[in-house]
Amino acid sequence: MVAYDVFLADCPARTTLALISDTWSVVVITALGRGPARYGELRAKIGGISNKMLTQTLRRLADNGLVERRELRTAPPGTEYRLTALGRSLLDPVCALSRWAEENTDALLAARPA
Repeated sequence: MVAYDVFLADCPARTTLALISDTWSVVVITALGRGPARYGELRAKIGGISNKMLTQTLRRLADNGLVERRELRTAPPGTEYRLTALGRSLLDPVCALSRWAEENTDALLAARPA
């Protein structure tokens, strides 16, 4: 196993951090932590995300092995997304970060200069 050091400028783990710390990635991973969802369900659940951004985020997460995309043989045809085992391993830290943000937003807002 390779030892990575995020303090090094060329460390590949920085790319990983950028992927998983993106706001939309955190929200999508958290949403999929509740179970598989179709694109329209995710779009309805995640307020403020555009179709383009949801598509880009899902593709990026799938390309990196965190999300699985599955074509459904339904009428009309659909697509379902679910977390992979790797994506599920990220769920606890991401949910903890989301909870922290929800619980501490008031304090952060109060700390900002007027």
